[in-house]
Amino acid sequence: MRILKCKNSLDKESIAAIEQAAKDIRDGHLVVYPTETVYGIGANPFDQVAIKKLFVAKKRPFDMALSVAVCDKDMVEQIAIMSRPVEKLIDAFLPGPLTIITDKNPNVPDMVTAMSHKVGIRIPDNKVALELIKRTGPLVATSANLHSHPDATTVEEAQRDFGESVATYLDDGTTGTGRPSTIVWISEGKVEIIRQGDISKKQIEDALYA
Repeated sequence: MRILKCKNSLDKESIAAIEQAAKDIRDGHLVVYPTETVYGIGANPFDQVAIKKLFVAKKRPFDMALSVAVCDKDMVEQIAIMSRPVEKLIDAFLPGPLTIITDKNPNVPDMVTAMSHKVGIRIPDNKVALELIKRTGPLVATSANLHSHPDATTVEEAQRDFGESVATYLDDGTTGTGRPSTIVWISEGKVEIIRQGDISKKQIEDALYA
């Protein structure tokens, strides 16, 4: 286990820390990383051993799906089907505190989505997170806390929950909002807010229908 300091300025030390975390992801380990909302815990979504390790570390029920973080619109298509409503929300709000649940790409393992044909996608508005994802490809995006525990807004809080089960903690100080992302479900032209965060339902509807 290592804790490595990172800065959004992405100085030389930060880049070295991010590269170490990316290597850990490629090697099948877990990494804690900052977002603009709360800290996340990540693994390679295509490595089912690593995903199982994440569920066990988080004590998360296997029937609860995981979201996936990407760094840009092109990478979304590795994970999800790019419909026009999804594209509108990406253009309006991402990077930012929004998770979009939509039809998944068939290559995404069922373990990630709890056997669902839907997947949550996210582009975090944090330079450390985005730089990590550029090096790893898509990355599981779930909050860095034990299931039912409070969200972690500092690395110290995440470390108390996970300890040695995480290979690298990327420490970017206290995260921005401390609130999780808004989760929106898009299905057959209908929009449903699953979890309210910083982005309101009205903002989402305005982006889709204005």
